[in-house]
Amino acid sequence: MRTETMKRWLLLVCLFTSLLSCKKDQTKIKSENGQVKAWETLIDGNSFASYANFEAQWNYNYPWGTDHNGSARMVGSSSNHNQISLSGGVLTIKATRLASSPGNSTANGFTNVAIWYNSGACHAKQQVVINDQFPSYTISGDFAVPTSKGTWPAFWITGVNSWPPESDIMEFKGNSTNWQNTYDGGWENKLTTVSNAGSYHNYKCWYNKVSATDVDCHYYIDNVWVAKHTMSNSVNKPMWLIINMQMEGDSGSPGPSGDTIYTGRNIYLGRERAF
Repeated sequence: MRTETMKRWLLLVCLFTSLLSCKKDQTKIKSENGQVKAWETLIDGNSFASYANFEAQWNYNYPWGTDHNGSARMVGSSSNHNQISLSGGVLTIKATRLASSPGNSTANGFTNVAIWYNSGACHAKQQVVINDQFPSYTISGDFAVPTSKGTWPAFWITGVNSWPPESDIMEFKGNSTNWQNTYDGGWENKLTTVSNAGSYHNYKCWYNKVSATDVDCHYYIDNVWVAKHTMSNSVNKPMWLIINMQMEGDSGSPGPSGDTIYTGRNIYLGRERAF
């Protein structure tokens, strides 16, 4: 017993020493049931502090390209910030109505959808993979969203190699109702009316591995727990974290005739590491 205790203490000392170079409060170490665990911050509010910070942790557009399931085409790059821009730690996505359609969506399954807007999206370079090594993640962000017909802002994760899984932490579809959805072959949905959604609110999900295959998703709005869904068959499946504003589609049509603005700040991605 004494030997095992000494081993655990030595492991804790070694881990603490190796993490001294990390930013303060970025990594927290604990011992639980004889297992050493550390909480790691992967993305914090500083990722929107500058374009250099942003481009170190985020990519422009969707992981699969510029188009998806609505009438907006994502436009953005290190040299083009007309639709997706940064200022004062805030990410701004702007959807602009076009005078004429450049053609239809190029996304699989949506090639019959005409493009009528330029808009913006980004996805984190850090993927979310829930497994024995990383059994728990927290993802959150503060967003001020449009709620007019035809506007479709979202903050979500989705499978890198397959669909499902998908978890929508924040999704507004043309009104003041936030959809928090989990898809694992069937949908679970939590709909919450958000007062003054055009002002900043915090949207969060805590993901926790509960079996060899399944993950519980705990959804929050303004740090108030609102729902728990189970995302089955989602362990060891890498997922992208995406921020985007699509238009029309599920949010109705016609959409706005002018520009539409969607802003976000204080994006957080953290995970628990088991040793």
